[in-house]
Amino acid sequence: MPDKELPNAVDRFRKRHPDIWKAFNELGDHCHQAGPLDEKTRRLVKLALSIGAGLEGATHSAVRAARKSGITEDEVDHVAVLAISTLGLPAATRAMTWIGDTARRAS
Repeated sequence: MPDKELPNAVDRFRKRHPDIWKAFNELGDHCHQAGPLDEKTRRLVKLALSIGAGLEGATHSAVRAARKSGITEDEVDHVAVLAISTLGLPAATRAMTWIGDTARRAS
């Protein structure tokens, strides 16, 4: 994610701890390349993990990354729908709200 799009708290961390920030990003790059999953699948898995863990900021970030990599709005929404049978309707609705937050900010 370009630095200009970082949430304020994350941007402050990046500026205060540039070496840790660099290492964190390198770890993420290595994790993405470590296995056989293609880019689209990795992005959808990251979104599902963020939703399942109940992490709003990570969900916002995963939605932005997914959309930038060409994943459609319907595909992103389907991840939240899939959460219904695993996490329950309240958690899936929360995810749908977070996905909608990101879509509104992008428009």
